[in-house]
Amino acid sequence: MIILITGASHTGKTLLAQRMLEKYHYPCISIDHLKMGLIRSGYTSLTPEDDSELTGYLWPVVREIIKTAIENSQNLIIEGCYVPFNWRDDLSEQYLSAIRFICLVMTDGYIDNHFEDIVHYESVIENRIVDSDCTVESLKADNRKYMNGFLHAGEHVVRIESDYAQTIQTLLD
Repeated sequence: MIILITGASHTGKTLLAQRMLEKYHYPCISIDHLKMGLIRSGYTSLTPEDDSELTGYLWPVVREIIKTAIENSQNLIIEGCYVPFNWRDDLSEQYLSAIRFICLVMTDGYIDNHFEDIVHYESVIENRIVDSDCTVESLKADNRKYMNGFLHAGEHVVRIESDYAQTIQTLLD
């Protein structure tokens, strides 16, 4: 089983992946770690700010990791925001049937009511560099982009509307 977790920044993808790792004992890969390894090693001239280009650059590698794990009957959690909306187009049913897809998005109301909590918990799993560009409006725009993009592609998205902890717990049950 592959658990593929994506969504907007600050939605708790890494937290959910960590909780799933603890529950299922599946290994976990962070697409951000892959990104930074390629950037820091000089294998790409892209930078951490090149989000749209990074999706096209990283997804083929992630897709092949997914296929290899499935072919070897291995369980794996992969989390990160660099998953294209049409990711299913790149995989046959043989692979798709072994993938659990989760896209986390926060509603505008949740962001309005919990912005301070979102920022406070941004480093709960990893030590993030403080994101001065993280504002209520930027979070709303990012979450709308993910929600609309994945919904338009026919995906189900998990909306975080009021109780964050309950939403995450529901995904673990």
